[in-house]
Amino acid sequence: MIKKTIYLLSLLLTTSVVYAQDINKIISKEYVDHLIKTLSSDEMQGRRTFTPGIDKAATFIEAEFKKIGLKPLSGANSYRQTFFKYQLTPVSTQVTIDGQIVAPENIFVAGNNSEQLTFDQSNSENFVTLDTSKTFQSQYRALARGGKKQIVLLDAKFANEFKSLKNSPARPTIVDEVMPAKPAATIFVLGKQTASTFKVELKNKVEKLPLFNVAGVIPGKSKAKELVVFSGHYDHMGIVKAKDGDSIMNGADDDASGTSAMIALAKYYKALNNNERTLIFVAFTGEEMGMFGSRYFSQQLNPDDVVAMFNIEMIGKDSKFGKNTAFITGYEKSDLGKILQKNLEGTEFTFHPDPYIAQSLFYRSDNATLAALGVPAHTISTDQIDTDKHYHQVTDEYKTLDVENILSTIKAIAKSAVSIVKGVDTPSRIPKLEANR
Repeated sequence: MIKKTIYLLSLLLTTSVVYAQDINKIISKEYVDHLIKTLSSDEMQGRRTFTPGIDKAATFIEAEFKKIGLKPLSGANSYRQTFFKYQLTPVSTQVTIDGQIVAPENIFVAGNNSEQLTFDQSNSENFVTLDTSKTFQSQYRALARGGKKQIVLLDAKFANEFKSLKNSPARPTIVDEVMPAKPAATIFVLGKQTASTFKVELKNKVEKLPLFNVAGVIPGKSKAKELVVFSGHYDHMGIVKAKDGDSIMNGADDDASGTSAMIALAKYYKALNNNERTLIFVAFTGEEMGMFGSRYFSQQLNPDDVVAMFNIEMIGKDSKFGKNTAFITGYEKSDLGKILQKNLEGTEFTFHPDPYIAQSLFYRSDNATLAALGVPAHTISTDQIDTDKHYHQVTDEYKTLDVENILSTIKAIAKSAVSIVKGVDTPSRIPKLEANR
């Protein structure tokens, strides 16, 4: 009996050593370095949606998927999951109040969603004035996203905030359709405090533009209809006004690190070849513009078929819990985190609940749409978001990353997700949001 026990322990130890060697060979520093350096290089021009840079990034990810041996999504003939949006660029804006045309420098338009829109006091909301005892920003957000046709009159007290708004980099509006059922536009007018009549006339140039997620599959065996998704967003913020001579938002941590992790996991699980469930690996587009890619992806499948989603975002630096740690957003909403931690027992790596509850990270990343539909979809991250000086800056470059931290996090995800991949463990579902019921 003692000999048999020693033999079994020896066999287990040998298997663990071989397993560790295999994962270190498959997910090597050189391989991960290659992925991140390429995705965050200046050649990719910051990977902004609708630019040549993001097309280059997609082509690179496609090539990696092909090398690994992934299959396209069911029914697709390539790794690109293409869909379209409409981009609205202002052509003309005219606002008349009490018979007088308002100077363009005193007008700011938010939330316009139509190719052409004309309205006045007879077919829109009443005038709105801001409360001077409250901050501009807190009131602006609610009004700009209100989905109404309205004019907002701004007291001179808000002149500096209005000027800052006007001087911020202009971004074209992106919409799903150019003849919406509910046309909207909120017009902010500086220097007016009262008015009786008005007329707004807006005209935009419309362009139909393609977006594309990049997705590959490892078909499952005995539980092929059950899906496990691994994801990261590969877009970032492109080229901006130069700061200290640098104008490219390389997005090395956000989210070349997560996208690289997703690709490395695809390579690992393909080599293991023991997935009973079907594995989908997807690089999402348009996260920085409103999670366009993950929203579209979620609409193309039955969420009830998705057993779990591992969204990986910003793993390029130590978490606040120290080395060999990461946090999981929405940790308490399902038992996914507990399953992962159980599988890591005996290792030095630990997963923790999200420490940044005030930041509402759970619904701010690409896991959000599937999570709202009841999927145990969570984001894994190590970013100290409250103190990260490189977040959404031109300094988010490869040289600021800790590649060892990235490697340890990828390997921890790889090891801890095996029981879900094999079909042994099934995480509990997240309660659906009321709006999705």
